[in-house]
Amino acid sequence: MHTDPIADLLTRIRNAGKAQHDVVRAPYSTIKEAILKVMKKMKFIEAYKVEGEGIAKEVVITLKEDRTQMTIKRISKPGQRIYVKKDQLRVIKSGLGITILSTSKGIMTNLDAHREGIGGELLCEIY
Repeated sequence: MHTDPIADLLTRIRNAGKAQHDVVRAPYSTIKEAILKVMKKMKFIEAYKVEGEGIAKEVVITLKEDRTQMTIKRISKPGQRIYVKKDQLRVIKSGLGITILSTSKGIMTNLDAHREGIGGELLCEIY
């Protein structure tokens, strides 16, 4: 049993990148799919697809070929949730990285949240 499925997904991606794997498999959930959608949009991963049905449903992630030192860091954890207001959103690595937030309008990057003028729960940083 995983107590933090988002951290599990991020760790699988991080480990597969360091081990030079091309494909990663992880159990499916809608929040994981939303995070992967943002990662694909920002070109941190090549693609993802959902396979299977019911309990056996899983997400298959294709990593980029040039995955040089991608750093993924989990911010908000089940034991300590971190929330930010729209004024507290900051730029990561001079704009080269992103923060993924869970907002009232869905999962989005810090750039989109700043544009929308909303804050939310910080899920992770990627740079």
